Amino acid sequence: MKLTEPEWIIMNALWDKHPARARDVVELLPSSVNWAYTTVKTMLDRLVEKKAVSKSKKGNTGLYEPRLSRRQARRTALRMVLDRAFDGAFGPMMHFLVEDENLTAGQRKELIEILSGKRKNKGERK
Repeated sequence: MKLTEPEWIIMNALWDKHPARARDVVELLPSSVNWAYTTVKTMLDRLVEKKAVSKSKKGNTGLYEPRLSRRQARRTALRMVLDRAFDGAFGPMMHFLVEDENLTAGQRKELIEILSGKRKNKGERK
């Protein structure tokens, strides 16, 4: 499922704390995001329509929970980049990542360890 940039922001808030009311999501947004409550509510309802989020009622209050996992969203986003920028081929993408001059020596070493199977999965990072 493709998420827009604003939807990623909302989903990150929900992945960090759920179930959440729309007001909770507003409070969880990064300080650089200054969206009105109604904007967040509209976006949450669109995510419900997309089936990325579920909504339940507790009294008159809507509670939102992610249906789409962070891992699923990342996989879709990565697949889109892979298809667009590397014609769907992992090899050229991995070569690009390993050779990226912005990668620190530690990050490059970690990537190589992961690829060689020397590093055990330490869980998903945020």
